[in-house]
Amino acid sequence: MARLADYFVLVGYDPGKRGSRDGQGQILQRFPEKDWEDNPFPQGIELFCQPSGWQLFTERNPPTFFVAVLTDINSERHYCACFTFWEPIESAQPQSHPRNGDGEEEEEPSSPVQPAQLFAPKSLVLVSRLDHAEVFRNSLGLIYTIYVDGLSVSLENVIGNLLTCTIPITGGAQRTISLGAGDRQVIQTPISDSLPVSSCSVALLFRQLGITNVLYLFCAALTEHKILFLSSSYQRLTDACRALLALMFPLKYSFTYVPILPAQLLEVLSTPTPFIIGVHSIFQSETQELLDVVIADLDGGTVNVPECVHISLLPEPLLQQTREALSMVLDPELEVADLAFPPSTISVSSLKMQDKEIRAVFLRLFAQLLQGYRWCLHIIRIHPEPVIRFHKAAFLGQRGLTEDDFLTKVLEGMAFAGFVTERGAPYRSIDLFDELVAYEVKRMRAEEGNKQKILRHIKELAEKLYKNENPYPAVTMHKVQKPTEGCHLRLHQKPFPRLDEGTVQWIIDQATAKLQTAPPAVKAEKKCMVPSGPPIAAIMERNGNALANSARRLEVVRNCISYVFENKMLEAKKLFPAVLRAMKGRAARHCLTQELNLHVQQNRAVLDHQQFDFIIRMMNCCLQDCTAMDEHGIAAALLPLVTAFCRKLSPGITQFAYSCVQEHVVWTNIQFWEAMFYCDVQNHIRALYLDNSEENHADEESPEEPQEAKSALEIASEQLRLWPTMSREKQQELIQKEESTVFSQAIHYANRMSYLLLPLDTSKNRLLRSSGLGDMESVSNSFVTNSIAGSVAESYDTESGFEDAESSDVANYVVRFINRFVDKVCTESGVTNEHLKGLHVMIPDIVQMHIETLDAVHRESKRLPPIQKPKLLRPNLLVGEECVMEGLRVYLMPDGREEAAGGNIGGPPLLPAEGAIFLTTYRIIFKGTPTDPLVGEQVVIRSFPIASLTKEKKINVQAQVDQFIQEGLQLRSCTFQLLKIAFDEEVASDSAEIFRKHLHKLRYPQHVRGTFAFTVGQSPKQAMQPKAKEKNPSLRTLSKNLVKNAKKTIGRQYVTRKKYTPPMWEQRGSQHFPEDNEDEISVSEEMDRSTLTPTTTMKPSDKMTINHLVERACCRDYQRLGLGTLSSSLTRSKSEPFRISTVNRMYAICRSYPGLLIVPQSIQDNTIQRISRCYRQNRFPVVCWRNSRTKAVLLRSGGLHGKGVVGLFKSQNAPTAGPSQADSTSLEQEKYLQAVINSMPHYADASGRNTLSGFTSAHMSSSGLGHRAKVITLSTPKCASAKGRDTPRGKWGSIRASGRMSSYALNVEIGSRLAGKDLLGTHHNGTAEPGFLRPHRASLYIIGDKSQLKGVKPDPLQHWEVVPIEVFDVRQVKASFKKLMKACVPGCPSTDPSIAYLRSLEESEWLSQIHKILQISVLVVELLDMGSSVLVSLEDGWDITTQVVSLVQLLSDPYYRTLEGFRLLVEKEWLSFGHRFSHRGAQTLAGQSSGFAPIFLQFLDCVHQIHLQFPMEFEFSQYYLKFLSYHYISNRFRTFLLDSDYERIELGLLYEEKGERKSQQVYKSIWDYIDRLNKKAPIFFNYMYAPEDGEVLRPYSNISNLKVWDYYTEETLSEGPSYDWELAQGQPEPVEDTDRQDTGAPQTKRKIIWPCYDNRSRVEPDAISKLLEELHNLEMELGQIPERWKDTWDKVKASQRTEARQEGSRTPSSLLMSSGLSHHRRSLGVYLQESGVGSTLNLSLDSDTSSTSTPSSGKPGGRRSTSTLYSQFHTSESENRSYEGSLYKKGAFMKPWKPRWFVLDKTKHQLRYYDSRMDTECKGVIDLAEVESITPGTPTMGAPKTVDEKAFFDLKTTKRVYNFCAQDVPGAQQWIDRIQSCLSDA
Repeated sequence: MARLADYFVLVGYDPGKRGSRDGQGQILQRFPEKDWEDNPFPQGIELFCQPSGWQLFTERNPPTFFVAVLTDINSERHYCACFTFWEPIESAQPQSHPRNGDGEEEEEPSSPVQPAQLFAPKSLVLVSRLDHAEVFRNSLGLIYTIYVDGLSVSLENVIGNLLTCTIPITGGAQRTISLGAGDRQVIQTPISDSLPVSSCSVALLFRQLGITNVLYLFCAALTEHKILFLSSSYQRLTDACRALLALMFPLKYSFTYVPILPAQLLEVLSTPTPFIIGVHSIFQSETQELLDVVIADLDGGTVNVPECVHISLLPEPLLQQTREALSMVLDPELEVADLAFPPSTISVSSLKMQDKEIRAVFLRLFAQLLQGYRWCLHIIRIHPEPVIRFHKAAFLGQRGLTEDDFLTKVLEGMAFAGFVTERGAPYRSIDLFDELVAYEVKRMRAEEGNKQKILRHIKELAEKLYKNENPYPAVTMHKVQKPTEGCHLRLHQKPFPRLDEGTVQWIIDQATAKLQTAPPAVKAEKKCMVPSGPPIAAIMERNGNALANSARRLEVVRNCISYVFENKMLEAKKLFPAVLRAMKGRAARHCLTQELNLHVQQNRAVLDHQQFDFIIRMMNCCLQDCTAMDEHGIAAALLPLVTAFCRKLSPGITQFAYSCVQEHVVWTNIQFWEAMFYCDVQNHIRALYLDNSEENHADEESPEEPQEAKSALEIASEQLRLWPTMSREKQQELIQKEESTVFSQAIHYANRMSYLLLPLDTSKNRLLRSSGLGDMESVSNSFVTNSIAGSVAESYDTESGFEDAESSDVANYVVRFINRFVDKVCTESGVTNEHLKGLHVMIPDIVQMHIETLDAVHRESKRLPPIQKPKLLRPNLLVGEECVMEGLRVYLMPDGREEAAGGNIGGPPLLPAEGAIFLTTYRIIFKGTPTDPLVGEQVVIRSFPIASLTKEKKINVQAQVDQFIQEGLQLRSCTFQLLKIAFDEEVASDSAEIFRKHLHKLRYPQHVRGTFAFTVGQSPKQAMQPKAKEKNPSLRTLSKNLVKNAKKTIGRQYVTRKKYTPPMWEQRGSQHFPEDNEDEISVSEEMDRSTLTPTTTMKPSDKMTINHLVERACCRDYQRLGLGTLSSSLTRSKSEPFRISTVNRMYAICRSYPGLLIVPQSIQDNTIQRISRCYRQNRFPVVCWRNSRTKAVLLRSGGLHGKGVVGLFKSQNAPTAGPSQADSTSLEQEKYLQAVINSMPHYADASGRNTLSGFTSAHMSSSGLGHRAKVITLSTPKCASAKGRDTPRGKWGSIRASGRMSSYALNVEIGSRLAGKDLLGTHHNGTAEPGFLRPHRASLYIIGDKSQLKGVKPDPLQHWEVVPIEVFDVRQVKASFKKLMKACVPGCPSTDPSIAYLRSLEESEWLSQIHKILQISVLVVELLDMGSSVLVSLEDGWDITTQVVSLVQLLSDPYYRTLEGFRLLVEKEWLSFGHRFSHRGAQTLAGQSSGFAPIFLQFLDCVHQIHLQFPMEFEFSQYYLKFLSYHYISNRFRTFLLDSDYERIELGLLYEEKGERKSQQVYKSIWDYIDRLNKKAPIFFNYMYAPEDGEVLRPYSNISNLKVWDYYTEETLSEGPSYDWELAQGQPEPVEDTDRQDTGAPQTKRKIIWPCYDNRSRVEPDAISKLLEELHNLEMELGQIPERWKDTWDKVKASQRTEARQEGSRTPSSLLMSSGLSHHRRSLGVYLQESGVGSTLNLSLDSDTSSTSTPSSGKPGGRRSTSTLYSQFHTSESENRSYEGSLYKKGAFMKPWKPRWFVLDKTKHQLRYYDSRMDTECKGVIDLAEVESITPGTPTMGAPKTVDEKAFFDLKTTKRVYNFCAQDVPGAQQWIDRIQSCLSDA
């Protein structure tokens, strides 16, 4: 029973305290006057009666009523029912002015007429702990009525009765009360007091705000946001607040709750804690500045959520379901709104019923949210009272809602904590919610989506709720007197009388006395065990198919684990990657923990090292996907296992698994440890009581043992039921037992935590947790010692015991962490203080002991052999290439090229790959295997020549997800490769340093002699012996030795150039190199000393003949072009315009020119010397090519110095004072140019002239041209032929302006000037006809650099003209190339590769430069083709000049488009004319600063562009260009070393091959190498080659026509770059014979080809290569000598032509071969795929001797059958060659030794010999049947001199003795063995 009302208070206006604006209230009377003991009088009632402040009014207002709620210090709510009416103030009021303060004075002026009367409010207040608003309204109304209407009832009696009325709190009683004024009221109490009473407030709230808004408020309240209601009605504020609380049931709101906040307390709104508060709308403005409060305006129906507040909403699908259910309840018409015949009546529930239905929806919502919550409760103590904890992580994990904001916040909230405390108890009375969550969840799941059923369920629940509030439907009528209408307006109303305290008090005292004598009413509580409902797992079966799908995975996990424990390691290894992938799934992780559990016997499982390693890796993989919360209980399940699995390191020292799985955040999360602890405690306490019951009832309960299945909660409720019946001692004993259980667990956990928190190496401060609880940053760098204490600890000697280890930061940290944990759990679970103190003492010792054992373990584990990592694969090396540094284990990281990392095209990620990096004398090689297990068996190779390294920088990379940041290197090469490597932990940092030093030494040798092309074959000692690494050698000594070795091998200091010669050239045993060269280069006596100025005299080695020079490429070419022969000057015909001058044979005039030069016939040698001074680097103009048709010549020179032509042009007509030096040279120069012009046949008739200077300056300069720019094409042959000149043949890729290139367009006026003067009038506005094909043109155009030719005035008298153009310098090329490399090989993955690539490509401006070069070249070609000579004189004459001159020749002369011709072109223009390869390629230390400038590469790119546009004009393939691009910087060959012929001669490179046998293995010249390869396979050959005679090519040079060369972008990871043939050809795939015989069943030979992995051209060769290859294989099979591919090809082409002629029409097959397809010439982008490393023809490049001979006995023509077709390509004689090679054979008596080609034929049992390898006619046969013996022979007369005498052997037959001599000893041995084996076989 409880009092209906505790206090009755009368509050009035306080006239004494009127402030400036607001008055104050005062309590006039209160009853009873002394506080109840159980319920003190609440403070501040006078504030709450008038929440808006006490104010006087000028008129009477009607009485008001509302209920305010006050919360006391014990968070008990007091309901204050306030009934307010107005009374006139006594007339004494106006006299009180002086007292009243300023406020009143101010008021007077504003109200001039003093009102007659003011009214003050007065309140009757009832204070109660029960919320019976209606009863209070009636009772206070009754008191007011008695007063107003003056009823004859004593107010004291009524009030006394009111205060003494007692009613039952719950139980659904009905009580009628009367206050003794003839009134009657019926009070119904709710059935269950746990369910809130809402009458119709919830329904009203939804009416006011709508569904969405209320849901927002609901979620905001649950997630602890601040909520403020605004309304102008106090009663509505109270109702809205009450409704919100009712919706939150079963959670109780535990923060500030003030439904009506008085004005004086408004600052409460800025409190930091959450609240639900109501405020009157008049204070709305005050609420504006609240930034974090959700404001609900009840009157306006809005909810305003500030920007900074994020309200987490309900998880879907619950949110949607709740919305739908609410709209069904609130708006039943919605369902039928669309029906054609809507039902006439729709039953709308009453407001009260609707209210309950809404609450039913929310009740269902909570049941769904919290379903299965009881399964996550941990009961830690049962006695003396239950202590219960909720395992939040497990709950979220099982529900699959770990990511859900809303639920997480709710579970962390105060309301939920209260819920657990209140509802967690296992033995208590239960209410509607308990039943719903236990029994109805299944039903709710089943009904999901069925609206009718859901609505039915809602109505059922609503009924129950309604019944709870109104248990008795037939309510007896209330009878309460109400005042008469309008009574408040009566004028002469007496004030409310002062009540007599005595009377009231007397009534109260009597009633209390009566109560004390009455027997106490015992409330019979129905306690019972709370039902738990189905476990979550049973409810959450929505992912059924996912389970089925993962069954296979679980099988894999189980198998792998059983393999590990059965020691089948290979099997386990195979399954392992699959297991690691499966670990992403929760089921697999659970399965792993269960399986491992099975293998633990008696808490211990000792494994061997490999098993241990597997188990650890699985555990780590399992844990790495766990969050710190461990919501799936994986870490919890592993916790007992990590202390169970162990391995023996040495006697007495065991390493447990926990020391290897510490790197996970979960171990640092204190909540995880608490949950684990409570879980274990619960199990132990359950066991405690289970054992008890077993002992007691052992006999009775043996038949059926149901208690096995009892959960802890069930046991607890049983115990709680028995508790009151137990004796005091028994109770104490149980309490004691429980307490000691908890205590022992606490000790256990202190140990466990120290296991997982103390790192194995405690000296290093390798703490995950160095900064607070497991924050993620500290995980990543857990290897980094990041505190002073860590480093201090390292410096201590670890053996020295406790004291200094104490100071280790780690120990202190761990002790603090464990102390924190122990404090928290022990206080929560009621451990006694003594025990707690004991624990605090123990913890440091536990930690310390553990540190000691760890030290031992750490020491031992250091000694373990490292885990087997993948074996390092050795790279294949070239002949003569040696390893400088053994492989360092590294990871190759992806570098932004998409494909390899499994990028946009998909495919498995080949990178990152794990392997080793090797440094050889020639290359840097990475070889390894991808870390992704799916492609683990592929081999990844990436390499590049050291010489091509352009940039090396240190980086830090995270090599693998589960590893730490490692140091690495990024090496970039100008062959467009990038090695981004991360060193493995096992690589010491100084090994990496040494690697860098060696790399640097090899990249920049002191002198060009140090490059690979020279050092090849002189084995350096290895810098790093591949000896087994000692466990821990002192690093200092190691690095000392390494550096010493390095100095010895690589850093051979070249003390003097004379002394040191690499052994390879010590052919004559001489050390002094230059002096001894006389026998090699015979001295020439005819030297004209006069030409040599004393300063340029050279070493004696310069006494050389012209003979060698004649053999140089230039000379051969000059003779081909008819530019002069080298005969004596007398016989030279004077008619020839040019002669070959030997003026530079000593390289005296110009070091960078060749020895023989073409100059005009009329110019004397001594003139030349003078002229040369005008030009930079003395590079005076020389002729390098002549057009055979127009006889125009192409000249090249360096740019001019200040004086020279420019001077000559500037000051020509100025009077000169005497012939100065400058003048004479200018004149000589003029003479020189004139001589060139005179040599041209057209010179005579070139009377008129045209100027080109304007044309090109506009054409080539990048200056903007304004609006007059027009496009002009430079070819209209019609116009030319009309003028009667022969049309230049060939094609013209017009220099059209396109897009951004428009600045190069021609200016109209210049165009018309070009077209000739007579065109000016007619074509002024139109596009001028390009009439510079007309005879008015200069005979010689000098193309020079605009910047040098400033101020040049064209002079009408000269026959030459200067064309100034703007070109880019080398600096720009370098910069552009750097950007190009970055674009093609970015270095780090970008977000949007496609866009980034194209953008950076454009920014590099590489294509713009190519465009420029092609443009100038095409211009020059055009001029030459029209018969004008051109002198290209740009920069120093060796970069752009060379590019332009070479391209011009390539475009104009088809000869240069053959393999032979291109070689000649490069040798002549690039090598002989001194392009500075060494300098531009930064090949030596000297060039390091200048960096790499790819001038030659740019030229090759231009050739590639032309090749793409004219695929049929070139004999060589694209691959040939790539091959040159790669090797001109690789330093594998000597061809492209050094800067000029002069330097090459000085080093003895040029002529060293004369007079000595070329060394077999190493090709010093790239050209020899190419020839040799080309003989063997058609890789450099272009099958589409079908040239037109004399074709001049004019490629388009617009950027839109240029393509990015695939050389820059492609790569082959299967074998590395394909340009070192021996390596690429390492393993041709064996061809299975079975396929060929088994024609019946078709067998698939499909291969998967990855774009960046496989060598496309090899794996799928083009059709022709494939046919040639098959032909070769067939020939081999039939035992014939395979024919050379070139011969075969030529025959096919020939027969193709004849066939075509016979048929008379061209068949498609002949299309390829036939020439003359002029309309098809320009490529449409369809051509044969370039044959890269084409075929698997047998290519042994060891020596000449293995190349195969080509018998040709085919007869073309005629009607061919298959057999003739076949025989055409094969020899008639079928041969079997078991072994073949070259031997010297001594002829018959008195005949000399001759080399012969011998073939050993096992089948025919004979030894045949031929004249040469190519020979088809057999010269003789030795029948092996006749052989008697083979013996070692001796050299006889005339035997080869150089051969070792052991290489001789004799073959004795029955007829004669044959004397043989092999090339070397092994060769001889080989032959002897082979012949012996043949003999023995026979």
